[in-house]
Amino acid sequence: MHENRRAVWSWALIDWANSAFAIVMLTALFPIFFKQYWCDVPGMTPERSTFYWGLANTVSSAIIAILAPLLGSIADQGNSKKAFLAGFTLLGCLGTALLPLVAQGNYVAAGTLYAIGALGFSGNAMFSDALLTDVAGPSNYDRVSALGYALGYIGSGGLFVGCSFLVSAPEKFGLSGVVAGMHVSFLLTAGWWLAFTIPALLWIRETPGRPEAGAESVLTRGFRQLAATFRELRRDRQVLLFLAAYFLYIDGVNTVIKMATDFGLAIGLDQAGLIQALLVTQFVAFPSALVFGRVGERFGAKRGIMLGIAVYAGVCLFATRMDSTREFFALAVVIGLVQGGVQALSRSYFARLIPAERGGEFFGFYNLVGKFAAIIGPVLIGVTALLIGNRGSILSLLLLFGGGYWLLSRVRDPAGGG
Repeated sequence: MHENRRAVWSWALIDWANSAFAIVMLTALFPIFFKQYWCDVPGMTPERSTFYWGLANTVSSAIIAILAPLLGSIADQGNSKKAFLAGFTLLGCLGTALLPLVAQGNYVAAGTLYAIGALGFSGNAMFSDALLTDVAGPSNYDRVSALGYALGYIGSGGLFVGCSFLVSAPEKFGLSGVVAGMHVSFLLTAGWWLAFTIPALLWIRETPGRPEAGAESVLTRGFRQLAATFRELRRDRQVLLFLAAYFLYIDGVNTVIKMATDFGLAIGLDQAGLIQALLVTQFVAFPSALVFGRVGERFGAKRGIMLGIAVYAGVCLFATRMDSTREFFALAVVIGLVQGGVQALSRSYFARLIPAERGGEFFGFYNLVGKFAAIIGPVLIGVTALLIGNRGSILSLLLLFGGGYWLLSRVRDPAGGG
């Protein structure tokens, strides 16, 4: 690899940093605590708490989806991707660190702070993605992108182990109980996220963009460039096809990540077993993401993504008959084998389709698509759960995975391969 190794590793540490929020807040501890502590009010049903959980995810996703392309364009015009990365990181850490102040039963305040944290996480991920083209060349996109996701899984897995001990045996750490263990876990998550983002802010050098000429402000130039990019996207069939496919299949992936714990609890599975299964997913995903990076280099990123989508569809079918924690374990392992690979190869595949010097604005559209997709998935699961019950709601994701697979198959590989 000819890239600056310090820049590559500091970029990969962003995934190490923000994945702590992903596992603790999106996937594991917060969903359980939200359902059992903050939603512990008279009249609350599992279906209603699932709906509120989906709503909190939807609000944060909608905000970043609306702002992403404009912010990306402004960042390119002002060479300020790192500045936006820092701002969203601080926002997300603040929302997470304030959660211990929320009293039991106050699901509105908890959901609001979670949405603020998730907004910060989404913005952080967007500008991290955009910086990929600043730290790696096209021939190394797959490998470097996979390195980021791999470090994210192993790093967040380590933090998750520590937080799990805090929650399961708080007295061994001098804490008063499970609630105190959760509070410390939220503070650790915010601190971990902030600390490991700092190297990227110090050591990554942004590739200067091509700002439009004129004396207008960065905001004005950003709006103008955004309009030009819209026109360009309308003419680029391959990018549009990929974004349409990504819209569907990544919605399914994100919904599985965000709703898996809630789904397991709703159908009566053991809480401790669910947490252990999610931990297994983290450590299985670490080597698997690296392997998928090699698969992308050898066989093509598109083929790797399609393999992962097919596995997710099979998981949805099996989940409808799942009735034991052991089966949840099995599904967790299978998901771990493909989750990081689908995410990493999607990022690197899109990077090949776009101009490297305009990564901010194009990845703004990429994240707009991803976040609007994340609006649909949790609400789809929540509404379907209200209509036909939690167990059958997972089948609604087949529409997303099937449609995404078909559209992706129609995208022409940018390297000329399939």
